[in-house]
Amino acid sequence: MSLFDHAFDLDRDAAVVTGAGNGIGRAVALALVGEGVRTVFADINAEKAAAAAAGAANPALAHAWTGDLADRAECDRLLADARKQLGLVTLFVHSASPPRLEQDHLLSVSDETWARMRAVNLDAGFHLGREIARSLIAEKSPGSMLYLTSLHAETPRNLPHYSSSKAGMAILVKEFARTLGRYAIRVNALVPGAIAAGGFVADPALARHIPLGRLGQADDLAAMALAVLSNRIGGYVTGTSIVVDGGLALTNWFDPPELD
Repeated sequence: MSLFDHAFDLDRDAAVVTGAGNGIGRAVALALVGEGVRTVFADINAEKAAAAAAGAANPALAHAWTGDLADRAECDRLLADARKQLGLVTLFVHSASPPRLEQDHLLSVSDETWARMRAVNLDAGFHLGREIARSLIAEKSPGSMLYLTSLHAETPRNLPHYSSSKAGMAILVKEFARTLGRYAIRVNALVPGAIAAGGFVADPALARHIPLGRLGQADDLAAMALAVLSNRIGGYVTGTSIVVDGGLALTNWFDPPELD
């Protein structure tokens, strides 16, 4: 039997993926269903969530869910609905993030934009992950979580609300991993580079800064996400950040922002 056969326990494993209506979240959710994992596709956009779930290899395993994760009550509704649909959630992927706009630099980003970015990326990531962990601990079940952070958790991006929230997520992964490892719950981060998907509109000229010579695609992240989530393949990996960027982190290509 190949090491990559039966990466997941299909009688037990069930997943929630946030931001699953497009981009990396969608690619990961579709890949999970492709492996036979029952999966909730959570997104703020009902049409995109439904279309993503309908496009799964086995739509019967894909459950669309719509809500705004900036609202704590909606986070709790997601957890409750996922439990009704799936039972115990053993796999969690947090990919949801508000749109980032180039004009929201240090001197222009509004309090509302700052708070919303933090609420979805960091606050929802913390609350959802902690509640899923509590359920896993109560059931004495192993689990695996994956947070989509960013190269800009360490490198300025001219978008302080985005970079600082992703930096918070990066250390949150380590805090979760250190606390939850004793319960066989693994927590890791996937760090995308310039991925032409979701809210990122990539300038093709950016490819000149990438050693592998091309922009990334959402599917470039999906296979790695499955490997890290799988207890069969990545079962001794926790508390780490895995960069999938074609080598982009070897450079810092951003100039300071233009200030009006």
